[in-house]
Amino acid sequence: MPVKNDMTADFLRSAYGGESMAHMRYLVWGDVADKEGFPNVGRLFRAIAYAEYAHADNHLRELGDKKQDFSVTAGAVFGVGKTEQNLQGGIDGELHEIEQMYPVYLNAAKFQDEKGAARAFHYALEAEKVHADLFTKARDSVREGKDIAIGDVHVCDVCGHTTTDGLPDKCPICGANKEMYKTFS
Repeated sequence: MPVKNDMTADFLRSAYGGESMAHMRYLVWGDVADKEGFPNVGRLFRAIAYAEYAHADNHLRELGDKKQDFSVTAGAVFGVGKTEQNLQGGIDGELHEIEQMYPVYLNAAKFQDEKGAARAFHYALEAEKVHADLFTKARDSVREGKDIAIGDVHVCDVCGHTTTDGLPDKCPICGANKEMYKTFS
């Protein structure tokens, strides 16, 4: 069922735009990390890019099948630097979503009784907290001239939850079974 309220629909479009840009930006930054000799950071960028795709997909689906052109404003970090700078850009973008964007979008969706949008915003908000933490750990490793020490990265197809601590039986954010995770080795 598509959203009924224009404000929530605007927020979904903005979030879709931001998540779509993050998806592409992280893919580019993953290539930079690979070229600089940080293959685990590159893999982490690609895994989190996939999580951002999941967020964008959730937001777009909540808008429903109504076709119309819209001008969308979405905040984003632009530019390509060295891996440490790119990781800081990732941290800054995730923190903006955690501290500014998603709390407002989530509260508006709840106020307007847009349950699907509220769920999509909640999923993204909780996953972004994990992403900020992972990018911070990666940045700290790169500052020391080392690649981040991680094994497989697992991303929930449903909500974008991302973990390097092994595959959970159930997603801690959305409750999806472990079969719903994509693994980046």
